[in-house]
Amino acid sequence: MPEPDLNLLVALNALLVNGSVIGAARRLGLSASAMSRTLTRLREATGDPLLVRAGRRMVLTPYAEEIGGRTRAALDEARAVLLPARTELDLQTLRRTFSIRANEGFVEAFGPALLAAAMSAAPHVRLRFAPKPEKTATHLRDGSADLEIGVLGEMGPEVRLQALFRDRFVGVVRKGHPLEADAQVSPERYVAFDHVVASRRGVANGPVDDALAALGLERTIVAVVPGFPAALALARHSNLVALLPASFLNSRTDGGQGLACDDVYAFELPVATPKITVSQMWHPRSEADPAHRWLRLQVLSVCRRKFPH
Repeated sequence: MPEPDLNLLVALNALLVNGSVIGAARRLGLSASAMSRTLTRLREATGDPLLVRAGRRMVLTPYAEEIGGRTRAALDEARAVLLPARTELDLQTLRRTFSIRANEGFVEAFGPALLAAAMSAAPHVRLRFAPKPEKTATHLRDGSADLEIGVLGEMGPEVRLQALFRDRFVGVVRKGHPLEADAQVSPERYVAFDHVVASRRGVANGPVDDALAALGLERTIVAVVPGFPAALALARHSNLVALLPASFLNSRTDGGQGLACDDVYAFELPVATPKITVSQMWHPRSEADPAHRWLRLQVLSVCRRKFPH
């Protein structure tokens, strides 16, 4: 029996991850026709069509869905075997670009300190912050992201997790807003003004609205924006009330601990909402990588300096 062509593992993984010939071709830097020929070889090798047409798109067969995890694991193991033996990490000579998926609020709050800490210890390291319009483990699994930072979603059982800090939401209005005169903002006063919320998925309602509904109240949301900086900008120049994480607002103060900003006023919400645990997540393939371990320590240290655990 002839030995299987192990190079096909790379192509198979690309096809299973992307679910399309064109997407896999783009990922591997091949032409669509070359990828189609490779798919033919994979079908012959596995005895399964792997990708079949469903209307205008391609879908994975049940067998292809079944072997997705095994294919990634086999490819990761093969790559690990062929890598040079690990030596002691030399940060002064380390040349590497780390990709970190995080929302723009985290980048604005912690990015400068993280970049300063990383560059001070490892001058040739580069950080690439990538947006995260959705919560998914795909980018960690396929290696296009080294770290994912945020609230744990449906990330898969294999993803490693480390809590960075606990956060909470606060209300924010411009200086001189009528709510600034309230010693303590009541639920009724809170809903008396129009609101702006940030949601990368365009979702308007959340835990605050559930808590208000329990009191028979409802706020009027007149604007939904993709990120916290945009929500703050709208609140700063209008009578809108913004809902922002305390960590994001704290990043704009000198000490990083007080809810204060020159031209906005922050207040505690008049309803109880669950606290948020912000974590860093990574794939098991990076668990023992000394450079990746160093990066995780930098992220943890920067976050803990601002928010002691």
